[in-house]
Amino acid sequence: MHVQVRFGSGLATAAGTSRLAVELPHDATVATLIEHLGELEPALAGGLEAALPVVHGVHAMSDQRLAEGDEIALLIPVAGGAGPIRPARRKPWP
Repeated sequence: MHVQVRFGSGLATAAGTSRLAVELPHDATVATLIEHLGELEPALAGGLEAALPVVHGVHAMSDQRLAEGDEIALLIPVAGGAGPIRPARRKPWP
């Protein structure tokens, strides 16, 4: 079976491409795909362990079966940010 893989920015840099067509066995799972990608593209191996797989717009578990033509996005989680949003304090009207 053939699937399309879209890489998030960090993985795309390591792979040298943002998309990759991959051939997998007919009973492949997300875990099978990730293992195969690590063998196919060794530069990705370190980032694949942290990647969040998304299939059809929904976070996928490692045991989710894949189907012919599926598009799987592998995204790297980010941390940090501005923190919780707090309401602005307003001065009373004069």
